[in-house]
Amino acid sequence: MNHAKNNYIGNSKTARTEKRKTALSAVRQVCRMDAETQRPERGSERQTNASSFGDASDGFLKTSFLPRLLESKTAQALKRTAKLQRDFYKSLSHLAVHYKIEMMQTSQFEYPYSIALALWDLEEKLKTHVLNCPEIHLVQDREKTFFVSEEKYNTGTTLYYIPIEPLYQMLHNRRHRKNAQLLLCVCSYLYRIADIPYHRQENSYLYWMYEMHKDSMEQDDEQEENQKDILEFEKAELIGDRMEQKISSGMNLEVFEKRLNSFKVRDEFDRDCEVTARKAFDLLAEYPTESIFRNAPLKEDSQGSADEYETIGMEKYISFTASTKGWLYESIAESINSEFNEYGGMDEPTIYKSFESREEENGSLDFESRLFDLLDDMCSLLYHYKNEEI
Repeated sequence: MNHAKNNYIGNSKTARTEKRKTALSAVRQVCRMDAETQRPERGSERQTNASSFGDASDGFLKTSFLPRLLESKTAQALKRTAKLQRDFYKSLSHLAVHYKIEMMQTSQFEYPYSIALALWDLEEKLKTHVLNCPEIHLVQDREKTFFVSEEKYNTGTTLYYIPIEPLYQMLHNRRHRKNAQLLLCVCSYLYRIADIPYHRQENSYLYWMYEMHKDSMEQDDEQEENQKDILEFEKAELIGDRMEQKISSGMNLEVFEKRLNSFKVRDEFDRDCEVTARKAFDLLAEYPTESIFRNAPLKEDSQGSADEYETIGMEKYISFTASTKGWLYESIAESINSEFNEYGGMDEPTIYKSFESREEENGSLDFESRLFDLLDDMCSLLYHYKNEEI
């Protein structure tokens, strides 16, 4: 059972935001294709009616000529259409090579049916052959037409909250102390390098949620009956502060490889700990400086925007937390769900790739995919930990 997958954010649905880490030029716009064949616009000018003079032959007048203005507009329209199609198929070729898909031949059909058919074929091929199918935009910029893909990691409306109290219990369990020391290395990587928020940091979202619930509890008229609940807050704060001191230590990263190589597997829980730690160690080796927020959508100026279009920031659904069990967490989670249901969607790691030229786009969401998988494992591992002293 995967614990992280069970922390759903109410009824919130994943939104497809269109923010860019590197914004496209402001003059660009999506090129909309008509479903029916477009015909050149007829000019407003008409030839002046003429008749033959005297005995002159009127054979010459039987030959019709387009006015110069209409002839110019028609030629320009044809040139623009021809250039659009050339740019379209050139960019489509670059995109197909990048995503390793084989496109249907559609250039022999009449415009714009040829392009409409190619777009349909592209959508079907991407759905079938590409994991985490990207959204494709057809863009015009400085008289060029090309494709831009929007790749997004789907977080699945999940709360990636890593409980720290089970790790504290593990450290005080003789049977699992080595497991705890190994997982401390993982948490140190997530805290120091991957930049996962910690619930005792005053600028974190969960710090504010804990404080709000604590203040509400302390202001309750029936303080004597709530004394036990207030002690639960104090316990969460005490353990949280102590564990932050341990997790923030760079020594954990210095001994990470040594602890991993010397770790002895005795049962299934040990195996799960080793596999999880190996994922973190490999990520640290391949991406030694990358943060979970490296491809977070850029926040645009929200002045004048309606509340329903606001999105849930990644820092709100990714964090360390005191625990993911008991009345305290359930109370906080209920408030979070209520708040999140007021938003229009969620921020998710997103990258954009432009296919103007043959140059290969090397950006990927490999780091994010593997890191969220690691967070999933850590949430599940600590959620299911049973503190049984042996």
